[in-house]
Amino acid sequence: MGKKGGSTVLKRKPAPKVWPIHRKEFVWAVRPTPGPHSLEKCLPITIMLRDILGVAKTRREAKIIASQGKVYVDGKVRREDRFPVGLMDIVSIPEMDHHFRVLPSHKGFILHPITKEETSFKLCRIENKTTVKNGHIQLNLHDGSNVIIKVADPKNPQEDVYNTFDTVQLSLPDRQIIGHIKLKEKDFALITGGKNMGKYGKIIEIEEAKGKKRKDAIVTIEDDKGNRYQTILTFVFVIGEERPLISLPEAS
Repeated sequence: MGKKGGSTVLKRKPAPKVWPIHRKEFVWAVRPTPGPHSLEKCLPITIMLRDILGVAKTRREAKIIASQGKVYVDGKVRREDRFPVGLMDIVSIPEMDHHFRVLPSHKGFILHPITKEETSFKLCRIENKTTVKNGHIQLNLHDGSNVIIKVADPKNPQEDVYNTFDTVQLSLPDRQIIGHIKLKEKDFALITGGKNMGKYGKIIEIEEAKGKKRKDAIVTIEDDKGNRYQTILTFVFVIGEERPLISLPEAS
C-alpha cells in the first residue's frame, strides 16, 4: 500500500534553526502538527516544556502536562503537545504563574518572561489583505489568522487604513483590534530573520523599492547604542511608535 500523507517524525539535525536544542545529544525531535505557524517558524509545546523551560524531563511528561490543560497559548488551552507556537504568541502556565512571549534572538526563538498584564494582548503583522463579501476588508496576519474590517460604504472605504507590513494590536483571547501601528520611519522595529535576527531599534530609513518587490526593500535600523543594522522588509516587525508596546530582552 502506498504512503499516505507527510512525515510524522523529525530528527534533531534537520530541525529548524530557530529551535534552541542540542542537535547531537539525541536523534529524534518532535514534529509539530499543522497549525497557525509553519514548521520553520514555530516551536512545539513539547520542545518548550522539555528543552527550554525544563518543567518536563521527557515527552511523556510534557504530553501529560499539556493534556491536563495547564498550557495556554494566546489565552486558549492547548492540549496537543505538538501544537505549533510561533513569533509573538503568548504562552502561559497559570499553575506556575509563568507567562512568556515568543521572540527572536541571535540563537533562535526564545521565551521572554512577561507580566500577567502583558498577556492581555499580542502584536500581529499584516501579511496581506483582500476584499471579501459586502466590500469588507480581510487582513491576513502572520500567525495564520484573519481579521475582518467591516466597511460601511464599499465605494468609500474609510475604515481601510491598514497596509501590508503594518502591525495590529489584538486583545486576547477575543482577538479584537485595539491598536494599529503603521510602518514608517522613526518607528520601533524588531528584526525577525537573517544574520541580525533579534536586534531591535528605530527605523532610520526604508529604501524606495523601485524595480523590485517591496518585501525586498532594504531597511536600516539603529539601536539605542548607535549601532546600525540593515535587513530586508520581510524581516522587519514594527512594535511601536514612540516606544515599544511590548517588553524586550536586553540587547546583546
